[in-house]
Amino acid sequence: MKFIKQRLKIIDSFIIGKYLGTFVYTLVLFVVIIVIFDLSEKLDDFLKRDLSIWQTITQYYAGAIPFYVNMLSPLINFIAVIFFTAKMADQTEIVPILSGGVSFNRFLRPYLISSFIIFSVNLASNLYILPYTNQIKNKFENEVVNEKDPSVKTNIHMKVDNNTYIYIDNFDNKTNIGYRFSLDKFQGDNLKKKLIADRIEWDSLKRVWKMVNYSTRNIDGLKESMVYANTKTKDTILDMKPDDFSAYQNVFESMSGKELSDKIKKERIRGSGIMSDLLFEQYKRWFQPLSAFVLTLIGVALSSRKVRGGVGLPLGIGIILSFAYIVFNQFAKMFSTKGGLPPLLAVLLPTLFFGLLGLYLLRRAPK
Repeated sequence: MKFIKQRLKIIDSFIIGKYLGTFVYTLVLFVVIIVIFDLSEKLDDFLKRDLSIWQTITQYYAGAIPFYVNMLSPLINFIAVIFFTAKMADQTEIVPILSGGVSFNRFLRPYLISSFIIFSVNLASNLYILPYTNQIKNKFENEVVNEKDPSVKTNIHMKVDNNTYIYIDNFDNKTNIGYRFSLDKFQGDNLKKKLIADRIEWDSLKRVWKMVNYSTRNIDGLKESMVYANTKTKDTILDMKPDDFSAYQNVFESMSGKELSDKIKKERIRGSGIMSDLLFEQYKRWFQPLSAFVLTLIGVALSSRKVRGGVGLPLGIGIILSFAYIVFNQFAKMFSTKGGLPPLLAVLLPTLFFGLLGLYLLRRAPK
């Protein structure tokens, strides 16, 4: 009995080492390939800004590489499991383990331990690393790569709090200046104050809004009065930030967890139509790392049987299924943000579907 336990510990260490080693090696290889292609595509942008190698790394790739790692992790995880497990099966290493009295569920233990390690790293990355590295990547892409894309959002209507509504004719995300600004303050159903300004500017140092050429209309029943500014500008504190009017699609993935939660709370009041995007981003950070367990189960079930053709067939099936998983995720996101599918269901649906597929394949796997 003691001999069997020692042997199992050796097998566990062997599988965990192979799993994580193959995963890291393949991930690094794919990231290097992507960076090479990305560098060739953005070389003109780097040269245009006259960036040194160090500046290129710190101003872009310090944010882009973590993004690529996170994006490729499910695909590489699946490929790594299938590759080394199919190789073990092809070399008849799995049959002696199972025929020696080890159950298939016990055989899965080192795989699940490895999956938990990858899950933990991905979850920590989603919550504490990617929001900040995405700021680096997105800042460069928005200002340099996509500089010709529209940076102005028009006809902005927003509810700031229960009694205050604002309107901005157009807001430039590059200068953080909004034009033809108005603010309406209500008491119940009655308009009490209306403030109008030619433009409103964000002061990033004071973290206040500066109104330029403004006037205020006060309403008290049938009495109205106009107050014109004695000064050309006025600083004011409003519960809104330039990100609230962003024309860029990647602004939510750059928010920290607290910023995202605060944004969701404000959106429940404002109702500006971005709630699905915010909730999808929040749920994705928490639940997408679960793919490490799901894809591992499918990978083991597919590749633990020795088949003709060696590693090639299960590896090919694995690549097809991993791309299907990625496509499924993208469709779920599209139906959530554009089609009304609940964000939580959209995030969990690919994992649930492939999880059921994994359980089915495990039942059919050789025991």
